[in-house]
Amino acid sequence: MTQRSEDTTHFGFETVPESEKAGRVQGVFNSVASKYDVMNDVMSMGIHRIWKDAMMDWLSPRPGQRLLDVAGGTGDISFRFLKRAGYGHSTVLDLTAPMLEEGRKRAEAAQMADSLDWVTGDAMALPFKDNTFDVYTISFGIRNVTRPQEALNEAYRVLKPGGRLMVLEFSQLPNPAMQKAYDLYSFNVIPRMGQMIANDYDSYQYLVESIRNFPDQDTFLSMLREAGFANAKYRNLSLGIAALHSGWKI
Repeated sequence: MTQRSEDTTHFGFETVPESEKAGRVQGVFNSVASKYDVMNDVMSMGIHRIWKDAMMDWLSPRPGQRLLDVAGGTGDISFRFLKRAGYGHSTVLDLTAPMLEEGRKRAEAAQMADSLDWVTGDAMALPFKDNTFDVYTISFGIRNVTRPQEALNEAYRVLKPGGRLMVLEFSQLPNPAMQKAYDLYSFNVIPRMGQMIANDYDSYQYLVESIRNFPDQDTFLSMLREAGFANAKYRNLSLGIAALHSGWKI
């Protein structure tokens, strides 16, 4: 009997066994954890804060809601959510413990301590019961998941009926010339800035490559629908450099 070969996946532009990807991603984020917020500035040319505010505008948090913030590391989305809601609760889940530690150090974390939980866990196997949360967010994290469809299936499982999913992720520009110009910036500038800021060229090179491997807006929208989400839609941000995807568990 021949042994079945292991499934493979992308790690940047490299093809690796699925069993290796999570460990490699952890290595990247262990490396960049202390500079993660600076990294987002480098990756987005400083615009990620505007994108996150746009996410909250569309999400429109309500008082008393329970949020699961997956790949939520340093707490950016959770802090915004709780401020907008007025009161509520957020569980920040991340695969990488040093990212959660960086989040706990932030001033907002101390101010909102009673409304926050910090959990180490895997987006593809969430350690929560069915129908637990009102809102599920994942911001610049789903492209690092080994099997994104499984993460979306898990999101659907843990959301309450009437619950909402929102995904913020780097995406694809619809204009080929603009995409080429952005790629030139991404591949030539971002890794070098990573070297200068965090003394880490390779992690930033992976992050750029991971953006190019991620499905385009319409393909990812079909994945939301496959997971069961209704009223699934997306909005481009900054012409498609990033995109917001939204869906509901009906």
